[in-house]
Amino acid sequence: MSHTKKLLIAITGGIGSGKSTFANFLVEQGHPVLFADDISKEILANDPDIRNEIIKEFGADSYNGKNVNKKFLADKIFSNPNKLKIINAILHSRVRIIIDSISKEYFKIKDIVFVEAAIIYESKIENMYDFVVLIVADEKLRIKRITKSKKISEKDFISRSRNQLDDEVKKKKADFIFVNNGSKSELKQKAILLSNLFKAS
Repeated sequence: MSHTKKLLIAITGGIGSGKSTFANFLVEQGHPVLFADDISKEILANDPDIRNEIIKEFGADSYNGKNVNKKFLADKIFSNPNKLKIINAILHSRVRIIIDSISKEYFKIKDIVFVEAAIIYESKIENMYDFVVLIVADEKLRIKRITKSKKISEKDFISRSRNQLDDEVKKKKADFIFVNNGSKSELKQKAILLSNLFKAS
């Protein structure tokens, strides 16, 4: 059934919550999903205007030749909330333009487009979306997952989490909340449930 209204739906959650895994399960269900973090990385690496702004703000060490110096930038950004706001201000408007442009293309053939993004509420961009899906998990589990998979330390996890809103605050704002304290197959069932819900509407 075709929706009279096209839906742009955000998937968000804290570090290690499983939001990317959830998003990938939606891809398996045939939904287009845009990954805001990947778009940001692409812009950082390839947009000369953004590159100049980053170097002006954070210094020449932000890049190793053509490549982004991820470690240098991460250390700068996650140790200083003001620096995080600055880089978000530099990147977000460009990311939004790209999401808008790609979504419009998808909407020619699809009724729903999902966007996976970490800081929907922190950036106050929830109004861009028709619905926001929040993935939550216990902090101990999130630390275990992230230190195992992304090779960041518990200290880095804590400093990065401090720059994100508390889950309890996000829960009051979100349209759908899925708890991811179990297995990947349980999370997949929740993604299928969400997919079926929108397919049926």
